[in-house]
Amino acid sequence: MEETAVEFNFRRGLELTQVGRLAEAEQLYLDVLREQPNHFDALHLLGIIAAQTGRPELAVELIGKAIDLKPGSVEAHNNRGNALENLGRFEAALADYDRAIALAPNEADVHANRGVILRRLKRPAEALVSCDKAILLDPDIAGAHNNRGGALHDLERFEDALASYDRAIALGPDFAEAHNNRGSVLRDLGRLEEALSCCNDVILRWPNFAEAHNSRGNALRDLGRFDAALSSYDRAIALKPDDAVAYRNRGTVLGDLGRFEEALRSYDRAIELEPDFPEAYRSQGICHLAMGNYEIGWEMYEWRWYVVAPRHDLRGHPWLGDSPIDGKTILVHAEQGFGDSLQFCRYIPLLAARATVVLDAPRPLVRLLSSLDGVARIVATGDPLPWFDAWIPMMSLPLALRSTLETIPASIPYLHADQERSATWRQRLAAFPGRKVGLVWAGSPGIAGSRKSIEDRRRSITLQHYAPLAAIPGLCLISLQKGEAAAQARTPPAGMILHDWTAELDDFADTAALVDALDMVISVDTAVVHLAGALGKPVWVLNRHDQCWRWLRDRTDSPWYPLARLFYQSTPGDWSGVVDDVAQALMVLQGTVSSGA
Repeated sequence: MEETAVEFNFRRGLELTQVGRLAEAEQLYLDVLREQPNHFDALHLLGIIAAQTGRPELAVELIGKAIDLKPGSVEAHNNRGNALENLGRFEAALADYDRAIALAPNEADVHANRGVILRRLKRPAEALVSCDKAILLDPDIAGAHNNRGGALHDLERFEDALASYDRAIALGPDFAEAHNNRGSVLRDLGRLEEALSCCNDVILRWPNFAEAHNSRGNALRDLGRFDAALSSYDRAIALKPDDAVAYRNRGTVLGDLGRFEEALRSYDRAIELEPDFPEAYRSQGICHLAMGNYEIGWEMYEWRWYVVAPRHDLRGHPWLGDSPIDGKTILVHAEQGFGDSLQFCRYIPLLAARATVVLDAPRPLVRLLSSLDGVARIVATGDPLPWFDAWIPMMSLPLALRSTLETIPASIPYLHADQERSATWRQRLAAFPGRKVGLVWAGSPGIAGSRKSIEDRRRSITLQHYAPLAAIPGLCLISLQKGEAAAQARTPPAGMILHDWTAELDDFADTAALVDALDMVISVDTAVVHLAGALGKPVWVLNRHDQCWRWLRDRTDSPWYPLARLFYQSTPGDWSGVVDDVAQALMVLQGTVSSGA
């Protein structure tokens, strides 16, 4: 039988499609449709070509028409799902993949695509199930192993993620994305030099791969190499000017460098490119807080709840100062670290002037925070909660109470040590001559290799760094260090006499009693800084170059703690210079040198 014009055009179009001559194939499929508007294969293939040539809206329309003609086509549902994904319509894409799976449960590619979408929808546990199903059906799909690694990465199962990325690379040695992802998970494992090496290798092989330059910037930032990180982010943006994530990361490292106005412009660009970008809004809020722009900063800081998981065990409605609370009972719950609670609990007396306050706090803080004015009842986090009308996270109190830089409640002390226990410590310390100085040299690192651990490494030092203090006459040095780093107190630097009674300190109330008996505290940026400040004790803070937003910029004092004095690294990682400045200031305080020396 002689071939018809429609059959010839479709067959020729298919041949051209297979060799990549898409524009010519597209014209032939259009010719087919002019003769047969309901030609399923021509509509479907036109949609695929539209997707491959950067026209996802047209792809969705054309493949949709094909599906109307043949609702049972697994391939069409899968391909429309891919086009919807490119448009960011993830729920609609998921529906297409689900329909394809219902029609053909054993299509590995569809399960793999479904896993990608579930990750985009921030449902990593379900994404992992889909990836595992795809791999069960076809163990050799490199993309499924890569996506499985991504789901495991999202679930913070970093070692398992690394194994999946390695498997993806074994199946596809030229799989640039998997190589880049491997570098990212090495970073999250705290293996920063390996992460940087991996990123460098990717860039060597694929120099125009923007995501690899972005990942390299992340590793460099974690290593404290901020200028180099900025250069990497700039390169990523040059290669991919519409990359909102790179602009957000660029803003963050500019903030690390103290270039806040430039950081805000980078965040603005990130948000312009991706208006629904919680991390960019939150980072911008932190930048405003670091600049002292508290009115806008506190408001934007609420974006943190789109980045970190809020509590889901609280009934009723949150309160942010936007409705009357007078005469009602409100639950204030602690969040983030111990230091944050010690810093922000100062707002509770202001709230207590209007409402009955129930405080939910971590157990190690309960006894100490019971001394706070205005707390009607305090409950350890995890214990049964009493009845309340509304609730508020503790770090939202400045927003709800419209706190500005000028109206920070900074009257000290606002926390109080047990006076009987403090008196006991004073009696014990009286046996030792000199100014009683408490020392803290490290924060809480969290799980080894975690993001918290990486950040803690930048703020912490070792006891050895404090060696110059041992040569200053008239000092009695007392360890306040808890946690793993406390073991360093057993082998202090040569010539240092360090008294260590921390084994007797079970919670913050115990530590507060000892701090209250001291003359001053010297610490890196840890919860003890906030404890000393809240007790009205002079506290000297050793700050990293990229200091936390709460210490503001270009200040040696703090509006949060009137008796605080801040010392900064002049360059990232230079702790010896900071300790030298502290030692010089101590010698002035002790009168061993003049202030002009």
